[in-house]
Amino acid sequence: MKMKNADRAASVLKEGFNCAQAVFSTFAPGLGLEEGKAARIAGVFGGGMARMGGTCGAVTGAFMALGLKYGSSRTQDKEIKEKSYEIAREFVRRFTDRNGTVVCRDLLGCEILTPEGIEHARSQGLFDTVCGKLVKDSAEILEDMLSK
Repeated sequence: MKMKNADRAASVLKEGFNCAQAVFSTFAPGLGLEEGKAARIAGVFGGGMARMGGTCGAVTGAFMALGLKYGSSRTQDKEIKEKSYEIAREFVRRFTDRNGTVVCRDLLGCEILTPEGIEHARSQGLFDTVCGKLVKDSAEILEDMLSK
């Protein structure tokens, strides 16, 4: 039986990739981008963008996938650009409905930019519990949105 994307993304996270890599590399092959390239592209987006606690990596990973599906590669495509922004905002609305925010530091309840913050998150199991849930939520929402 084929693994669902949400389970696959959670598995990729457990293997050691960050949230953005887990989401984006799971969906990228189906959108025409090789999994390894997707993992490299998403590599700096983990931890709310380079561990700065901003937008959750599960969200930025989903945004990259949405961009591959709905984005434009031509500056003249203003309608496509606006539509893709609308789609991204819909993703954020759905993710926020489930989790209250898209801000990494708020989702984790701590800063992870410092060694102490990372150690706290690790010792509390936040990367497994909280991030695992966020990656699954993101993948479930993304799978639904990409199927439309």
